[in-house]
Amino acid sequence: MVKDTFTLLGGFLTALLFFFGTIGITFDWFTEASINAFVFAAAAFAALVVNLYAIWKNTFISKKGQIQKKALQAQNLLKK
Repeated sequence: MVKDTFTLLGGFLTALLFFFGTIGITFDWFTEASINAFVFAAAAFAALVVNLYAIWKNTFISKKGQIQKKALQAQNLLKK
């Protein structure tokens, strides 16, 4: 699903590149290499965000997590 999203983004930008080329508009920075680099960077950023969220949700860092940790320790469900 996620891979398809970034494939769709790359396809859209490539189609936009060809459209601009057809009507005679060119940008020095807007090439297939820059499109590939942007899609790769966007995918890497999305992976980073997902990983940071997973780390945040699966640890007891937040205030809510600290309360949950104390409750689990009080019930002997978590090692101290």
